[in-house]
Formats: sequence, C-alpha cells, structure tokens
Amino acid sequence: MKAQTKILHSIPADELTGAISTPIYQTSTFVQDAPGVHRGYDYSRTNNPTRATLEKLVAELEGGSHGFAFASGLAAIDAVVKLLASGDEILAVDDIYGGAFRLFTHVYQKFGISVRYTDTTDVANVAAAITPRTKLIWIETPTNPTLKISDIRAIAALAKAHQLLLCVDNTFASPAAQKPLELGADIVVHSATKYLAGHSDVIAGVVVTKTAALGDQVKFIQNASGAILGPFDSWLAIRGIETLPLRIAQHSKNAQAVAEFLQTQDLVRNVYYPGLSTHHNHAIAKQQQQYFGGVISFDLQVDEADIATQLVRSTRYFQLAESLGGVKSLICLPSEMTHKSIPADIRRKAGVTDSLIRLSVGLEDAEDLVDDLKKAIRVATGRLATAAL
Repeated sequence: MKAQTKILHSIPADELTGAISTPIYQTSTFVQDAPGVHRGYDYSRTNNPTRATLEKLVAELEGGSHGFAFASGLAAIDAVVKLLASGDEILAVDDIYGGAFRLFTHVYQKFGISVRYTDTTDVANVAAAITPRTKLIWIETPTNPTLKISDIRAIAALAKAHQLLLCVDNTFASPAAQKPLELGADIVVHSATKYLAGHSDVIAGVVVTKTAALGDQVKFIQNASGAILGPFDSWLAIRGIETLPLRIAQHSKNAQAVAEFLQTQDLVRNVYYPGLSTHHNHAIAKQQQQYFGGVISFDLQVDEADIATQLVRSTRYFQLAESLGGVKSLICLPSEMTHKSIPADIRRKAGVTDSLIRLSVGLEDAEDLVDDLKKAIRVATGRLATAAL
C-alpha cells in the first residue's frame, strides 16, 4: 500500500454514525457504566477519541509503537526530557532549534540535567562527545536553520552500543520523507505545527516511540504533566495529515527550483539545502530521505543584518513570519527571530550568521517564488551599493 492510500485509510469512519471525517469529541469527561468501568475514556486529559485517532495515525506513519499528541512542539520535547533524571546529560546537535536550546539550557540545567552540543554531521564527533553521564542523544536532521544532515543509522548504532536513547526531531523532513525509527532511532518528535498539520492554523507537537515500554513512560508523563492537544486542534492536525505526501512532494519540488536559483545570485554566499549536490552531506540525505523538504537557508556575501533585513522586507509572496511548513511561503531572519534567544557567539559558531535567511517554500508556483526573490535581491543589492558610496 502506498503512503497516500495508507494515510487516508488509516483514518477510520466513525463507528457510531458512519461520519467519514473524524468527529471532534469536545468533551472534558465521559459517563461511566459503573465506578471505574468505562468505554475506554474517562477524562480527556488522559484520553480523548479525537486525539487518540491522531496519535494512532502518527504512530503508523512513523512506524512506531505509540504516538502522543501535545499542545506544542516544545511540550513534546519537554515530555522526552522528562524521561531523564538529575545528573543525566543530553548530547545535542549544535545547530539546534532555538526553543529547544532555551528549554535545555535555561530550564533543565537548573534541575541538574546538563547538555553538551556537538556537530553531529560527523559521527566521530558524537562518539568523542559521549560521557558516562550521557543518557540521550538529540539530533535534528535536517537541522533548523542551516539544514545540516546527520547519519541517523550510524548514530543509532553508536547510541545502541552505549545503551543510550536516540531522539530525532523529524519536523523538517516529516514521515513522508524520512522515518528515523526504521533507521534505528528510539524516539521521534515533531512540531506538528509545521508539515504534519501543514496549514499554519494550529500549534501542536507529537512524540512517537519505537517500543511499547518507552511509550508507557511517555504516556505517564503526558497524563501527569497535562500538556495535551485539545480535540479541535487534533482534528485540524488529522485534516492536514490527509494530504501530507502530496504536499511534501510539491514543497520539495518548489524548494529545489528556488535553491538552484539562489546559487546563481552574486549577493548570495552560501545556499543550504540538502537537495543540492554541493550540500556537505547530500549523499547521506539522499540515502535516508525520499524528499529533501521545503526549507532553504542562505546567507549573504556581506554578513550584515541590515542588508538581510532589507531583503526579507522586500518580498511579496514570501511573507515575513516565524514558523514553516505551511502551504504559503514564509521568510525569516533567524538571528533576529527564531534564534534570537541563543547567544550570538554560540549562534554564529553553529553557522547562524547575522545575514542568514530562512525560507519556508510553500505551494505557490515556483516561477512566481523565484521572481519574488529576484526582485527582493535586487532591492537588497541596491541598498548595499548605496551604502558603499
């Protein structure tokens, strides 16, 4: 069964009414037949039928044992970190999402969970950074925002040899393009706000575990901490997932065209997109991803935030906003937006320069998107020329 068919037929018709769309069970509690005797649901924090449909769907998409839906991607990340104890250490990718950095560094370090950052694009770096305290390896691949690629299979083998958990943030690729659990990871997390839901209309997070035993632990944390996804937002995420493979294929096709255009521009210094043969780990991306995704980053020959700001303010179809993965194209300046919470020296060391621009390439016509960037680059080039006078 192909991916699109599997998704559509993994969402059941309602047993009670035959409704082909999953019902929104907007209820806090459920009537019981006797004290402690119910029909699988007693309280919506613990379980809800709409959320359960989403959780089962994402588990099947990722090839995992159990899925869990949270109120945001950060709530999903938070649940995974709660598997650890004081004294444990996280070994994390250096080019990490700013929200994850903030959570790891400013929240959990004060509770005795330390974090070490390394460039996980080279497995040797990961091996060298493991210490007796390390309990969890945390990678994003591709990373946010410089699109670094890590070899999931090789890092999974290393994690297994050291009896460590491997968690992969699969937000940028999505299960339509990449399945980390099949490559050896233990846990997958998503900001379902992005490609899973896909329409910039919901905030959501997902955790999928490879084993039932690990799923039981995450389920306990989900219920105990309470950061669950509500039924209406669960329904929105289900609705979005129905078209996931179709969207990812088109996002990737458009992004490839945009990335190839950016490579021809004199103002542009580096283009970060795993679909380009010039990408550092293009070969590994090609092995583990079916599609290369819709996110591109690039920086400028003159690494100045004001020139980059001029560019991001000059686009029409790429709208200036945080987030990514929606049907409409977005543009942002990570140093002043998504990654502003990361100290400048750490941010720059990870490759997030002052002029780095991130694109979320949407489903508009690729020719229109290229024309939009062409005009914005012309404006920024003119600004640079004027400044040089």
